[in-house]
Amino acid sequence: MRTFKTKINRSVQFIVIIVVLMLQSCGSSKKHSDASGTFEATEVIVSAEATGKILAFDIQEGQTLEANQNIGYIDSLQLYLKKKQLLTNVKSAESRRPDIRKQIAALEEQIKTAQNEKKRFEKLVKANAANQKQLDDINAQIAVLEKQLIAQQSTLTNTTTGISEDVSGVELQVEQLNDQLKKCVIMNPIKGTVLVKYAEQNEMTMQGKALYKIADTENMLLRAYITSTQLNKLKIGQTVKVLSDFGENDTKEYKGTIVWISSKAEFTPKTIQTKDERANLVYAVKIAVKNDGLLKIGMYGELSIEN
Repeated sequence: MRTFKTKINRSVQFIVIIVVLMLQSCGSSKKHSDASGTFEATEVIVSAEATGKILAFDIQEGQTLEANQNIGYIDSLQLYLKKKQLLTNVKSAESRRPDIRKQIAALEEQIKTAQNEKKRFEKLVKANAANQKQLDDINAQIAVLEKQLIAQQSTLTNTTTGISEDVSGVELQVEQLNDQLKKCVIMNPIKGTVLVKYAEQNEMTMQGKALYKIADTENMLLRAYITSTQLNKLKIGQTVKVLSDFGENDTKEYKGTIVWISSKAEFTPKTIQTKDERANLVYAVKIAVKNDGLLKIGMYGELSIEN
């Protein structure tokens, strides 16, 4: 009888040992985390760059947009009409530009004729067939014509320069209008998901007024907090494990890269847990994580430093 009881006791002890080992094994297989935090994304508030009525604005919250995608435009009729007026002014100014060659052609021909006459009289004077006064008169005539030519060239050049400067000034105004017209088109700056829509089609907007908020949800960031004792284990560019928290006993592991470490300590946020619960001062770190579509902004996540 005593032998039978001894066997039962030994069997119970053996079962207890197996259960304890199994519990320890389950505990050791649980994924270890060193810090926790929340997921965030790069958010951009897109504002209007022009003032006027929104004639088209076809986006919805939750919609995925591509970078440089045209999503609408603001009324630009007045800017377009002003541009047409300036272009007309350019044509009008160009039509007043003098043709210098044609303007001085008559004087140049008179000078050429007088020079030929001078050569003829020089021969006559040498042959005593004409007197010196006639030759002097021709030289004086040539000098007057040359001065008239110089004066006319100067006047025409100044006129052309003034017109060119006027045209350049108007062309700069046209470039300014082109820039303003370009800003009437609403272009999405980054690829991402629309989080909030602040304006609607047919509403009036003004320069600087927010239209919508978009976030790059494909590339998430886990902002976690570590203690000073953990700080020397991390460096920029280091690969770490990131565990997403989808609820009770439901986590998924991701590969993350340390992209930022705060240079200043701060008090532990109330909603954040650290490995050492006694820690008052912690350092914020950001870990870049490629999103598979399951990660959401504000979701809790954990950081595992030891791979």
